[in-house]
Amino acid sequence: MNDKTPSRGTAWLICALVAAALYGNYYVYDSIGPVADALQSQRGFTDTQVGLLNAIYNLPNVLLILVGGVLVDRFGAARVTVWTSAICLAGALLTAFSPDFFGMAAGRLLFGIGAETFGIATLAVLAQYFVGGNVAFAMGLTLSIGRLGSFSSDMSPTWFAHAYAAGWQPPLLIAAAAAFASFVAAVLYWWIDRRVADKGAAEKQSQPFVLRDLLHFGKAYWYLLALCVLWYSVILAFRSTFSIKYFQHVHGLDLASAGAMNSYVFLAAVFATPAFGWLCDRVGRYAPFLAFGALLLPIAIATMALTSASLWISTALIGISFSLVPAVMWPLTSKLVAPARFGTAIGLMWVAQNAGIGGANVVAGWLNDRAGASAQNPAGYESMMLFFGLASVAGAVFALILWLTAGRKAQEQATHQGA
Repeated sequence: MNDKTPSRGTAWLICALVAAALYGNYYVYDSIGPVADALQSQRGFTDTQVGLLNAIYNLPNVLLILVGGVLVDRFGAARVTVWTSAICLAGALLTAFSPDFFGMAAGRLLFGIGAETFGIATLAVLAQYFVGGNVAFAMGLTLSIGRLGSFSSDMSPTWFAHAYAAGWQPPLLIAAAAAFASFVAAVLYWWIDRRVADKGAAEKQSQPFVLRDLLHFGKAYWYLLALCVLWYSVILAFRSTFSIKYFQHVHGLDLASAGAMNSYVFLAAVFATPAFGWLCDRVGRYAPFLAFGALLLPIAIATMALTSASLWISTALIGISFSLVPAVMWPLTSKLVAPARFGTAIGLMWVAQNAGIGGANVVAGWLNDRAGASAQNPAGYESMMLFFGLASVAGAVFALILWLTAGRKAQEQATHQGA
């Protein structure tokens, strides 16, 4: 760093504030899963409606992520971080205080409008303040802290048992408090950022989405995009929406135990994601690790749905997959496309990913309702698990194709140079 760039201490302080903001954001996103059963029993929601509460988060971002990237480029990461965290807070409050499903859905929609652009802004923040080095480690560390928010949300039935005993609303009020803390952290970051003289270099790195750039992406990139959509659709639609209910109704766990079991996926990722990223960088290979991580997901789904094996086994497999795939996917993307098109490539992947997650939530909820899935009819969840299993197998197939066609070290380097 030179005298016109932030000090190392300032950079790490900003990283801490962004991580704190991300923690609250992740907590709110995962707050529906722990109250899903209560929403059904106390408010009469169907599984389709529960699925929509998370699906509606993703659906607007099929288009709005592109707009969000332009906003970050136009107004800067600091302003957009504050704006979007305020929108997320408003969405969390509306969700918690709404008297009916439509109000809650509107709250989740508002939260989703802010949250994904918030995610893009946080990447831009870290790229700005760690332009001189350590950007990968800073991003991995920040993502890990964010995942602690998901872990905390899953553990909340244990930590805040009195709130859950009082009904569906108090847990969502806790989520709104997490959103408020996220907003405060974002405002503190913005306040510090205003006192940093030179921000231009990092902001110029932002890449607007250019449609014609899609013509320059090779087959390997499209294989990776397909994997991204299928893998995230399964792991987030299942883990963030239906897994806790599934553990309760099919495997006989109580709410606290089901939330704790679900939380260990993210707890493992907090420590393992940076470690896997470091390992891939050290050996210089990405596609084989990606294929291995993708393959673990259908194995975990099959173990959970078709055997009587302990849930610890499938949870461990999902945890490894959830740690390994994100640690490899984004660095591998940078190998498959030229640096000047990296922003476009990531933007398109996020657009497709949101469409997939939203669609998977809706389909899974519809399948459960159609089969009458419940604690009294645990077999009704079989069609949902078959859907998740087939989608995860398809994702693993694309990962294997990517490894075989462009996954050798020399091929990755050649693709990067020619992109």
